[in-house]
Formats: sequence, structure tokens, C-alpha cells
Amino acid sequence: MFYDVLVIGAGQAGLAMGYYLKQTKLSFLILDKESAIGESWKKRYDSLTLFTPRSYSSLPGLTLNGEEKIYPTKDEITDYLSLYANTFSLPIQLDTTVKRVDKEDHFLLHTTKGVYHCRNVIIATGPFQKPFIPEFSHYLSENILQVHSSKYKNPSQINEGTTLVVGGGNSGAQIAVELSHSKEVYLSVGHQMRFLPQDIGSKSIFWWFDKLGVYRANVHSKVGQYIKNKPDPIFGFELKTQLKNRSVILKPRVTSADNSQVFFNDGSSIEVSNVIWSTGFKSDFSFIHISSVLNEKGLPIHQRGVTKVKGLFFLGLAWQNSRGSALLQGVGTDAKYIVEKLI
Repeated sequence: MFYDVLVIGAGQAGLAMGYYLKQTKLSFLILDKESAIGESWKKRYDSLTLFTPRSYSSLPGLTLNGEEKIYPTKDEITDYLSLYANTFSLPIQLDTTVKRVDKEDHFLLHTTKGVYHCRNVIIATGPFQKPFIPEFSHYLSENILQVHSSKYKNPSQINEGTTLVVGGGNSGAQIAVELSHSKEVYLSVGHQMRFLPQDIGSKSIFWWFDKLGVYRANVHSKVGQYIKNKPDPIFGFELKTQLKNRSVILKPRVTSADNSQVFFNDGSSIEVSNVIWSTGFKSDFSFIHISSVLNEKGLPIHQRGVTKVKGLFFLGLAWQNSRGSALLQGVGTDAKYIVEKLI
């Protein structure tokens, strides 16, 4: 069957796109490699909570149920995304991995379930595709438990002994705090951490961001460039408290490893039994076999998700247009914009 639009990815970006496509007369299908909607959220660590409250954690057209000021869990988001897809009867085909995208006079998507043809293709796989772990991790002993934060579930999977969490983002902070209640924990961070409250007065800090225009700051604006070039702040003060009372011990950037030793850029080292790599993700768009779409680093060349190739779009990228582009509350704005550009 020939479609007007094929969307790759049924995460928050793909679902938001589906919501706006439903309001057109275009034929479309959303393809996803997972076996269920919200599966990527379901796989995350058990205690994960968003740093945006419910009032800033909804996709267009359907509000996330519950007290607006409360911070939702990952299971709530999993259920919400499934409800979202069902509420709007979005055409989604699961268990379908897109292995290659080509273009002739139209687009061809080669998948694990055959070849699909379309006039437009929207790549909504998001920015978190391939877990990144430094190469020198291979120098650690086989006896050391190593796990990327995307595979971490809870403290029960961690061996006895010292645990090192590498990475100073919000996930690394949450995991370090959780483990510090029962383990000896070190946290390696390569930059100066900034802590912001989750609430100011009776309002979420994201309410203040919204009022000040920070949340919607365009990537090309002075405010947008300033925020983009700064490491993300840690929301909440739990980690700050644990650092102060030495329940979590702060270390600088990891530089190398050998057997059970991990070395840092200040010349110090520690012996570890566990390492949790909260070191982020790399984008992987190698399945796109069309020229002028990716730069020399393999990243999309686009203006607000619109590429130089007619009919090819991206959605859900970090800073695609603003700070909110890769967040639940912000991705809908970009989705609406792209729908208006479809041919």
C-alpha cells in the first residue's frame, strides 16, 4: 500500500505527529520497533520520575490525569502514551524495525515486515537511540558489574561493594541518590553541577520558565544559545544533600580504567565493584541512505525538522526548535509545524 505519510517511531514525537495527521485527510501509518506503546519508558529504572510536573507532561489534545503539581512516574507515562494512542485511534504497527530508507520518485522504507512506500517520511525516533559507554570500559575486569543507566532497574541488581555512577545529568543524580541509601556510592561528573529547585513558592519551576519564555526559547536566540551550551541543571536538592553529608562522594571526570580501578582527571583513583554509565546516548541515523540529509557526524541537517530533501522530516530532536522540542509538553508544537509543511 502507498501512504501519504509514514512515521518512524511511536514514542512521544510519533504520537504527537499522529494526533495532527488525524486532523488531515492524509493516509498515514506509524511504525515502531517495540512490542507495545510506551515500552521505552517501561524499560527505564523503577524509581524514575519526571522533573516536569503533570501540568507540563502532556501531549496535545489529552491531559495527563492526576494532581497537576505532582511529578509523574515512568509507569504513569507508559500508561498515558498507550491511552493517547487508543484515544485518538492512531494507526500504529508495532514490532516493525525500519532497516533502511531510500528515495526514488518516492520514499521506500525497508523493514523487518517488508517494504513500505510513501510520499512523505517523518523520522520521529528521538535523540536517545544508542546508549553511549566509553571505550575504556573494556579495560575493567569481567568481575565488575557494568550497566548503562538505560538498563539499570533498581539497587537489587547491584553487587556488594563500591558503586561508581558516571554522569552528572538528572538520571545519574537520581540513581546515585537511590543507591546511596544502601551502597557506598561515588559520582563522577565532568562539569560544575548546578542545582535548581523543582518548585518556587507554590509553582513548579517550569511554570516560571514558561512565564519567562525560557521553555519556548528558540534555539537560534541568545537565550536559547546560552541555555543550550550549558549542562542541564539538576532539578531538586536530594543529591546536593547527599553530597553534603558524604553519602555520595563526588569525583571529577573519569579518564581511564584498569581491572577494578577507575582513574580520574585529578590523578586520583578508586576500586569499584559496580559502574553505572549514565553517560547518555548517541544518535543513530545510519539507516537513512539518502544524500544531503546527514552531516559528516551523521546528524540531521535541518531547519526546524525540515530537510533539504522534499518530503523528509525529523521530529523530537533535542533543541529541534526550542528547549521543549524533545519533551512531552513541547514536541507537539514542532509536530504541528511539520504537518503544515507536508506535501
